[in-house]
Amino acid sequence: MEKNWSISLEHGNYASDLELLINDAMAAVSQTAKGYYVNIVTPAELGNPDNYLTEALLIYFGNKVDTQFIDQCGCGGMF
Repeated sequence: MEKNWSISLEHGNYASDLELLINDAMAAVSQTAKGYYVNIVTPAELGNPDNYLTEALLIYFGNKVDTQFIDQCGCGGMF
C-alpha cells in the first residue's frame, strides 16, 4: 500500500489470540510500501504493544521497519 493507513486489531478475537494479532500485524506491515506507515490499533486490555508486538515485528522484519508506540486513541469518538 503506497499510503499511510491504519488497521484495527482491537476487536473480536485479537485480545484473546495473540498469535492472530501478531500474524495480522505482520501482514499489514508487509503490505505497506517503504516510506509509509501503518498504524496498528491493538486491544487496550493488552497494554503497551512494546510488551508483546514490537519484538515480534523486529525479529521478523529486522532493521527494515521502525516502530513507535503512541498511547492515543485515534478514533475521533465523542467526548
